[in-house]
Amino acid sequence: MQHPPLAPVAEVYDLAVVGGGINGVGIAADAAGRGLSVYLCEQGDLAQHTSSASSKLVHGGLRYLEHYELRLVREALAEREVLLAKAPHIVAPLRFILPYRPHLRPSWMIRTGLFLYDHLGKREHLAGSRRLHFGAESPLKADITQGFEYSDCWVDDARLVVLNAMTAREHGAHIHTRTRCVSARSSRGLWHLHLERVDGSRYSVRARALVNAAGPWVAQFLRDDLKLQPAHEIRLIQGSHLIVPKLYDGEQAYILQNDDRRIVFVIPYLEQFSLIGTTDREYRGDPTQVTVTEAEVDYLLAVVNRHFKRQLQAEDIRYRYAGVRPLCDDESAEPSAITRDYTLALTAHGNEAPLLSVFGGKLTTYRKLAEAALAELAPWFVRMKPAWTHDARLPGGEDMTTLLDLTEALCTGAPWLPEVIARRWAHSYGSRSWKLLKGMRGLADLGEHFGVGLYAREVDYLIAEEWALTAEDILWRRTKLGLFIAADGGTRLQQYMDQLTRERLPLFDAGAEDAACQA
Repeated sequence: MQHPPLAPVAEVYDLAVVGGGINGVGIAADAAGRGLSVYLCEQGDLAQHTSSASSKLVHGGLRYLEHYELRLVREALAEREVLLAKAPHIVAPLRFILPYRPHLRPSWMIRTGLFLYDHLGKREHLAGSRRLHFGAESPLKADITQGFEYSDCWVDDARLVVLNAMTAREHGAHIHTRTRCVSARSSRGLWHLHLERVDGSRYSVRARALVNAAGPWVAQFLRDDLKLQPAHEIRLIQGSHLIVPKLYDGEQAYILQNDDRRIVFVIPYLEQFSLIGTTDREYRGDPTQVTVTEAEVDYLLAVVNRHFKRQLQAEDIRYRYAGVRPLCDDESAEPSAITRDYTLALTAHGNEAPLLSVFGGKLTTYRKLAEAALAELAPWFVRMKPAWTHDARLPGGEDMTTLLDLTEALCTGAPWLPEVIARRWAHSYGSRSWKLLKGMRGLADLGEHFGVGLYAREVDYLIAEEWALTAEDILWRRTKLGLFIAADGGTRLQQYMDQLTRERLPLFDAGAEDAACQA
């Protein structure tokens, strides 16, 4: 499928969005669905930075209750249910176990917090909290005999971003990755954006309103590219994660209390691993260069080793990643206490075109942030349609019941397809998996195999439909196969993608699903 080229520069968009993280694509999708013409640019890949460096959770934020952020927690709790319904293939319920450490927080405080957590937000599909007693079979150390259990959700964070970008495109938005906004100016009621592609070529677009959703670069974009003083300052807070071989049996996650009153998650990941994180430390460097420090490794391993019978060493780490959260500076003394709430700053003087800048925010509340952003811009777009995203499913979530049902249907429609691939496709692409099977009659039709169940057919789909341009895009953000694939497979994958780009080969027919596959 070849997407339409950029509209001529003479065209004026209603909305230009700078930033292809979760907030930028969320705003773009919502706006496009309300009938606005939308242009979005992202200097790298979608979700390349903060939005793919999260703890992979859709959660209310139990610890935010200690900072009295009731509005944020209430909104986030309600959004868990919304996202479960919108994207059942990439969002799933997850039970969390909180080991009780009486010297850190008293039992009454935890019970009160969990009661609020159960009742602050609408909860229809997630089980409530309860108290637990641990026996000899527990993976926790013998001195940890009691705890609590509650519900939150897991999410494939990078895919959540991509699916929102696809939603925006399917409502007419133009999404351009590897495209940086080098400057913008307001003149005669329009924003004039000057853009540079990764190949160095430049062009311009115009828009009636501009949204600055540049994440860690939100203040820098205002100062350097727009020559404006930010309404708020941000603090870049580094969060780092470790991936280790599966630490315990079972599908439950753990939330561990530490002596510094911070918490650390241990989360099942990709069936074979445990994901450990996160840290909170001030970061003052280039957001593209953030890396996990040895001090953070020691910190995370120490917290885990104080709780679990199985002891971890640095040699157990299979992968590590770090990102920076651009949080609105509320002058909190400790990084962990800085609010995770979002702030929207609207600038519009006289007849000037409006500028909306997004400070802070969290993955779980991106949809509500987008609604709030469009409410701010509504006076300039009187014909804008009403809010619509609450009940609209994301791509792949349409016509889905359960992942098990979809996996079985894929295997029935294509009996030659290995069940492990069908299950991964169901989790990643949901009902859009049928597009991968269109016209396929056997495994050989999927084309070259790069290893670990990744075939050319899927690669072509990701290039044509999901803006993938490099092996990294596919292995670490679109599929998470980077943890499994051999080095030579990754090298060959990049060669294959380079060849497609160099020779401009036809990629993928993303037309209607193949009827035979769904019969």
